[in-house]
Amino acid sequence: MKQQTSDPQTVRVFEELASSRRSIRGFLPQAVEPAILEQIFVTAASAPSNCNTQPWYCHVVSGEMRDRLSAIFTKTIAQGKYSLDFPYDAKYEGVFRKRQLDVGILLYEALGVTREDKEGKRRAFLRNLEFFDAPHVVFIFMPEWGGVREACDVGMYVQNLMLTIRSHGLASCPQTILGYDADSVRRELNIEPQMKLLFGVSFGYEAPDLPENQIVPERAALDEHVQFHS
Repeated sequence: MKQQTSDPQTVRVFEELASSRRSIRGFLPQAVEPAILEQIFVTAASAPSNCNTQPWYCHVVSGEMRDRLSAIFTKTIAQGKYSLDFPYDAKYEGVFRKRQLDVGILLYEALGVTREDKEGKRRAFLRNLEFFDAPHVVFIFMPEWGGVREACDVGMYVQNLMLTIRSHGLASCPQTILGYDADSVRRELNIEPQMKLLFGVSFGYEAPDLPENQIVPERAALDEHVQFHS
């Protein structure tokens, strides 16, 4: 069997694609063409999964339904009325807490929000529930029988999805907060109760001039998260 060798151009293209993917927090109102939307999700579905079970289920909202869910979230999530299918009880400590704080500082500085600016912080939070003006949002579900392994499969699928979105010249932002009102999403989209909501991803064309889209969070050095053994 002939051994495959890497193509330098392909490597460069993928490295640029992967490294240019960032969480974008400001979008243009321009909708993505339906044919491109469909192709994005066809490509994303090539992701691997345990025993090829493909345990991801996606519901893409645009237009009036997108606006309706945003309005609902401002009355539920924004008011502390949560219905999560999966608890979010992580307690970040040490370097993980530092990374969390560092990216928050970058964002607030870009937005011109000071530590004492409660209204500015509130407004920044509400932008999450407005999907950062993105014209499209995909809500990511998996079956209720799924466990950690299936959640890992869904994670690989969503990374595929976001890289595919980027390959079409678009941008995205995965948002944990969009899983905080699973009951409303199921009700509005007529989704069966055995489908459990993990999170959502807002996506569309980036608004390139917004200051919040200029931040680039620092990535850990290779030796902080990878060890090679032989």
